[in-house]
Amino acid sequence: MPANPALRDYLLTRRSVGLAFLKEPGPNAEELETLLTIATRVPDHGKIMPWRLVVFQGEARAEAGALLAEIAAKRTPGLDEAGLEAERNRFLPAPLTIGVLSAPVAHPKVPELEQVLSAGNVAFNLVHAAHALGYAASWVTRWFSFDDEAARLLGAGPGERFVGFVHIGTPSTAMEDRPRPALADIVRYWRKPSAAGAQG
Repeated sequence: MPANPALRDYLLTRRSVGLAFLKEPGPNAEELETLLTIATRVPDHGKIMPWRLVVFQGEARAEAGALLAEIAAKRTPGLDEAGLEAERNRFLPAPLTIGVLSAPVAHPKVPELEQVLSAGNVAFNLVHAAHALGYAASWVTRWFSFDDEAARLLGAGPGERFVGFVHIGTPSTAMEDRPRPALADIVRYWRKPSAAGAQG
């Protein structure tokens, strides 16, 4: 496979764009199909497809937010109007949000952790796909990924859980990069343990 400098440069500079800065226009129907196709082209040991996707666009964004506000009001008595409004806007203003569900299946050779990691790859591929089409994206979880009632109302089935929601839209600002880890702090090269070390 030949070197791809453009892809290399993208991967070296990619960064998330926060939900508040993702505006219209969003992907059209053809672009959405491309996004979903790229998203699901991920490592999948056993070809078991242990993930599902839920698309929120148009009026569904505000409708989902209204349900989240109702649940938040139950979970947090006394939640003020500003807090409720924040919940109503969980999928706004981004024109498109795609929820990624981990949907593990029993398999003798593929442990659940590996299946969850595959779902995480779907979410990150959505981010890459958005950038490839000229948009920007932000992958978040939020409380409703882990709240059973909220997750169910947002499309999770039995045994499924959201690994996150990927917001996609046209960036309204250029984001400054954030500090990245020094490789010396996070990378080590494996060496065979010495006999003394193994015994100790």
